[in-house]
Amino acid sequence: MTVLTVAELLDRRGDLLGLELVAGEAGLDRQITSADISSPGLVLAGFMDRFPLRRSQVLGETEIMYLRSLDGERRAEVLRGFLDNEIPCVTVTKGLELPPELISLAEELSVPLLTSSLKTGEFFQRIKPFLEDEFAPSTAIHGSVADVYGVGLLFVGQSGIGKSECVLDLVERGHRLVADDVVLVRQRGVDVLIGRAIEHQQFHMEIRGIGIIDVRALFGIRSVRQQKRIEVVVQLEHWSDKATYDRTGLAQDTTKILGVEIPRVVIPLNPGKNITVISEVVAMRHLLRYAGVDSAKLFEENLKALMQPVRDYLEGDNE
Repeated sequence: MTVLTVAELLDRRGDLLGLELVAGEAGLDRQITSADISSPGLVLAGFMDRFPLRRSQVLGETEIMYLRSLDGERRAEVLRGFLDNEIPCVTVTKGLELPPELISLAEELSVPLLTSSLKTGEFFQRIKPFLEDEFAPSTAIHGSVADVYGVGLLFVGQSGIGKSECVLDLVERGHRLVADDVVLVRQRGVDVLIGRAIEHQQFHMEIRGIGIIDVRALFGIRSVRQQKRIEVVVQLEHWSDKATYDRTGLAQDTTKILGVEIPRVVIPLNPGKNITVISEVVAMRHLLRYAGVDSAKLFEENLKALMQPVRDYLEGDNE
């Protein structure tokens, strides 16, 4: 399970979110375990029945104005009931002046109290994508990813079958490397899969017989990209006389990654086959299908139209 501490949030997104620590430094190791972030709402009025525990909390102008409307004793009582829960941290937006009771109780209960210079809506807009990406379902896949004509191709297959060599050839032809050997795949939204390299391997490839190469240094910055949506899985496998391979493209094969179904193309390898050109065709065919053009179905429909007179004749022949 992904875990993000408040200290890591400050370190990685403090500048972007305009964050400053005001109190509760002793609680910086508190863990944020969810992408959800809330405002307390009726909790400040004492209604605790539906208070979402373990969520980071945000206080905007409305909440601060309400707290200021209370007398000091009542304000301290309300804030203690609010802070004395499993809250990773509390952020006050718009650089608003903090009630002294909030500062003292946050320090006492070791709840990190942060302020942000951003307006409340802008703060949510900036932090939500970061948290959603941080806590999105993810997995690691042995393979390579290339951006071919804007289509993300994930090459998979047994070790040594030639995935890296194929992607290297694509790079030489003007396409871009995303990841090699280990691909980190993260789900975004309902059906989007984003592939990228692990940090210390970024832009590097292992070519057997040569070793590790730096693709960006060899081919330039335009030959690489940091991440890419995975749209087609290209499975490379050795040719087998016993296997049955698709020859028409009418039945589209699919596979699932993190529960997301995406197209899969199985390409058998034998001597002389130009896997690079075939990969380019796979990408272009995907673009055509995305535009509503399915060559295999059009061919089938045209063939049926040509055969219709013969079919009508045979069906009408009662002799």
